[in-house]
Amino acid sequence: MKFIAIIPARYGSKRFPGKPLAVINGKIMVQRVYEQAAKVFERVYVATEDKRILDAVSRFGGNVVMTSKKHRSGTDRCAEALQIIQQQTGETYDIVVNIQGDEPFIQPEQLKEIRKCFKTASVQIATLIKPVNNRDDLLNPSKPKVVINQKNEAVYFSRSPIPYLQGAKPAQWITGHQYYKHIGLYAYRSDILEKITRLKPSPLEMAESLEQLRWIENGYKIKVAFTEHESVSVDTPKDLEKIKQIGLI
Repeated sequence: MKFIAIIPARYGSKRFPGKPLAVINGKIMVQRVYEQAAKVFERVYVATEDKRILDAVSRFGGNVVMTSKKHRSGTDRCAEALQIIQQQTGETYDIVVNIQGDEPFIQPEQLKEIRKCFKTASVQIATLIKPVNNRDDLLNPSKPKVVINQKNEAVYFSRSPIPYLQGAKPAQWITGHQYYKHIGLYAYRSDILEKITRLKPSPLEMAESLEQLRWIENGYKIKVAFTEHESVSVDTPKDLEKIKQIGLI
């Protein structure tokens, strides 16, 4: 199987314009993501809608393609980028790994875990989950939770704590059940990526604002792999300051 890692990097973020170009300890954020991805994958590309990002990636020697400004998600941007890359290089890829451009601390171990999922031929889509170990994460709607079946496939994702723990107060939930939160890293078989990006937004997706619910509603299976590494994304300038304060950079 041939893997390709694609990093969607959009300049026009409402909460943090120019985020991929934010400097973290001497390197721009997207470069840090790229270098982590390159430790695991032979082919790594950045997919952007902005020439400033394109030029910045080119300067540090990275592969980059320009994509449409109209995409609503990183998944859609990956799908277009894959088409462009395959046309430009004449190569085809079996698996696309979507690595968010605001995850400068993504660990190679996490990328290896999601890669392992595709040793099983029936896997269509894969993602990572992590045990929830504190009440704040459990109740935080910005950290989606996931329930899984006995085959380690996602049953449902929600911004609410799921499942509801009957007979216990919310303060007791964290010790009364093993909850999982979603780590926003995806990988897809190339043909599945093409199909899911043609789907129309679904009711559950629109209710929760979680694109993966569209795939589940349409019958696609999402395999989950487990990680103990924390996700440290940078969504706002305040996030960047917090990272500095806790000594990650």
